Amino acid sequence: MREVQESIKDSVHKLLSDRIAFYGLSEYKITETQIINKITGTTFIFKGLQEQNAGNIKSLEGVDIVWLEEAQKISKKSWDTLDPTIRKSGSEIWISMNREEENDPVWKAVGANPDKRTLVVKVNYIDNPFCPEEIKYLAEKCRKDNPEDFEHIWMGAPATLGNRKLIDAQTVRQASETELYNSSSPLIIGIDVARFGDDRSVFCFRRGRLCSEFKCFDKFDNVAVANQATHYIREYKPARVFIDAGGVGGGVVDILNDRGFKKIVRAVMFGEKALADDRYHNRRAEMWDEMRQWLQSVPAVKIPADENLCAELAAVNKKYDSRGRLQLEEKDEIKRRLGRSPDMADALALTFAEPVYDRGENYYYGLKENSIESLFNEKKKNNNIW
Repeated sequence: MREVQESIKDSVHKLLSDRIAFYGLSEYKITETQIINKITGTTFIFKGLQEQNAGNIKSLEGVDIVWLEEAQKISKKSWDTLDPTIRKSGSEIWISMNREEENDPVWKAVGANPDKRTLVVKVNYIDNPFCPEEIKYLAEKCRKDNPEDFEHIWMGAPATLGNRKLIDAQTVRQASETELYNSSSPLIIGIDVARFGDDRSVFCFRRGRLCSEFKCFDKFDNVAVANQATHYIREYKPARVFIDAGGVGGGVVDILNDRGFKKIVRAVMFGEKALADDRYHNRRAEMWDEMRQWLQSVPAVKIPADENLCAELAAVNKKYDSRGRLQLEEKDEIKRRLGRSPDMADALALTFAEPVYDRGENYYYGLKENSIESLFNEKKKNNNIW
């Protein structure tokens, strides 16, 4: 099995077939989609995990051995579906992988803290007695020219985070372990509005160096998100509320503006032009880089010690566009690796959409709300006739 197998060519079908031919194992019958031992009946089948659904994944319950190839690409969602399905007595899951990241989902689930029924073996080219001299030459050349790449390409270590990652895992971990319990800075709320059925709407609360908490809500429509935001605005009186207005989020902004919160609510489009257009590909890259600088700042900052949040913050790969501006990989790519959308991290990034200064509560809340709702309340209070 692989995460994605669009055709039999994507599988190890050819590798196994070549080995069978090399050793002259005539008892095997090779078809276009399977390899079958004619004596024992043992059958090799080839599948992509991403193509399996809750119904046909059950067909694997009678499997004795699952070999997960290129397991560094397998998402958390795929692993969580497969692992409890392979439960036949004596069954095994074999995992082969060249780790890409510290937070590879299968490595975190199995390899990082193996239990007594899990065997972890590190195998590299130096362990292969049949390794060609050409491979040894290339490996030694890489060791001399680029030691960091050598450790990843040839020795199986995760890719150096500084080369590809926007935010490294150590920085995130330190921020989660910082002791900071209060802040007098103005409250900023970032709201990442769910786009799809399996995403969550997330509210992030940050005061200066302290990101205190996240509130996550499943299956909230725009009105429900706006109602929750209205409650938090009236309860906590934030200096600014930044809302992801892409997709369906624009409707939340419209509702809150109509309720009289236009002074503090700001619509943010992740894909729009950055404020510093010469440095960033879009607003998303700009906000995430502002968040990176915040996480690395001195004095230290504080985020909740939440494993999902830490994984999301350290998951994003960076690159540069044709103008040399910072660009981030697409959310769909991150979602594929994590098995979920990085909603919490995006909500925190939204709190860096623009500078927010403490102008005092009266600046934001000193004037009466001017909205349809407040006008109706005023009419009811004074028994006015329109």
